[in-house]
Amino acid sequence: MQIVVRGGAAERVAADALVLGIFEGTSRPSGAAQAVDKAAGGALRELLKSGDFTGKVGQCVVLYPTSGRIARLIVVGLGAEKGVDMERVRQAAGTAVTRARQLGVKTLATVAHGAGKGALDADLAAQAVVEGSVLGNYVFGTYLTQDKERKRQVKSLVVVEADRAKLSAVTRGAKKGETLAASVVVTRDLASHPGQDMTPADMAAAARTVAGTSAQLKATIYGPDEMKRLKMGAILGVGRGSAQPPRFIVMEYKPRGRVKKTICIVGKGITFDTGGISLKPAEAMEKMKYDMSGGAAVIGAMHAFGKLRPSGVRVIGLVAAAENMPGGKALKPGDVLRAMNGMTIEVNNTDAEGRLVLADALAYAHRYKPDAVIDLATLTGAVVIALGSQCAGIMGNDQDLVDAVVDSGKRTGERLWQLPTWPEYNELLRSDIADMKNSAGREGGTIAGAMFLAQFAQGYPWVHLDIAGVAWNDRDKPYGPKGAVGFGVRLLVDYVERAAAAK
Repeated sequence: MQIVVRGGAAERVAADALVLGIFEGTSRPSGAAQAVDKAAGGALRELLKSGDFTGKVGQCVVLYPTSGRIARLIVVGLGAEKGVDMERVRQAAGTAVTRARQLGVKTLATVAHGAGKGALDADLAAQAVVEGSVLGNYVFGTYLTQDKERKRQVKSLVVVEADRAKLSAVTRGAKKGETLAASVVVTRDLASHPGQDMTPADMAAAARTVAGTSAQLKATIYGPDEMKRLKMGAILGVGRGSAQPPRFIVMEYKPRGRVKKTICIVGKGITFDTGGISLKPAEAMEKMKYDMSGGAAVIGAMHAFGKLRPSGVRVIGLVAAAENMPGGKALKPGDVLRAMNGMTIEVNNTDAEGRLVLADALAYAHRYKPDAVIDLATLTGAVVIALGSQCAGIMGNDQDLVDAVVDSGKRTGERLWQLPTWPEYNELLRSDIADMKNSAGREGGTIAGAMFLAQFAQGYPWVHLDIAGVAWNDRDKPYGPKGAVGFGVRLLVDYVERAAAAK
């Protein structure tokens, strides 16, 4: 989708449709809406008068004015005027662009919802409008060859600002929104590809491609031989049942000038998860192509850093990529692995493989002496039972870091909920023959996964995001069509940018 920012009156912009946001309880158009209504021959005023549209969040109506230059007017609800935020704007924009896509609209004009009566800063309103529009317009069409309607997308979005004093801020916000949304699209595309076309080697190639988009990005790929030299026995153990060898991906964003902080972001990259010898049920196993969503989010976030270029913060992206398959060489229940830090792990469930590959990645992160480490993983089904699909679970060893990441989630609409990590939970991982076992069974499954990872994250501030419930949409949402979500990219960028701005 091409993004254009234009100064002037919204009702005068030539487009296939114009989007207008209306606050709940609005009885008559005012300001820009009044001008649009006049150009639409009073169609908006009649809609509000009828009571069929109240401005509630999620409402969307298409009007076809019989006079004036506006061919279609897409009216979306913004909810209550008080407390309008970026997330509501994203949802409204996503709802509108989805309807426009269904109508076959090619050029869509919109105002920056909330920048007027809603008192949102103009740059934030524009950023949210573009994020919601681009992400709501997303279609993974690589394998669609017959049904052209399913591949329909809005080709261009014109963000219109009548106030010349706000135009530079709207332009700046729209550009940032475009960059963030494009980075989420990188992640969605990676997670949407089937396992046959997204092997560990393919994921490594994608990381190299992303690194090539910025002079400040670099990608280094370790194959099995290098991992053996690094003593990454946990990743190698998970990958040994597959014909597709594992890869360990290291990406680096290096800012210009002095580095004040180093932040590591770590992602689980299981490109397909059968469960291994502890085989999963056949039902819905095809979705296990998205078990690399944490690693994909890391690659997408690194793409954003290369474009946004935050100052003073060095960011290291680590992705542990492997395929978890049964086979003659596969890891067996009862086997013992030795991780990079020397700890031994009794594998009592080969389907608890994500924590194994992350163990080596978190151990590797020590070499950077990081100021903070954030890992993302579709780690447990238990987090879906506990929290559903509305938020991810967060746990960690540093409350200040937990609070900062949770706050970034609130700002970006990628919500997190903290679960406890009391020392008593370590008992769940006690092994009779090794330093620990990799699975504690059903009891406290999400917490047990975090407690396992904590053993490899000692010595630096660390948080773990279990994104199993939020990485894939089973139904369409306002700016998240059914399929891969790209959860975590915008959250990571927000956290790093705020760390860069802190003294």
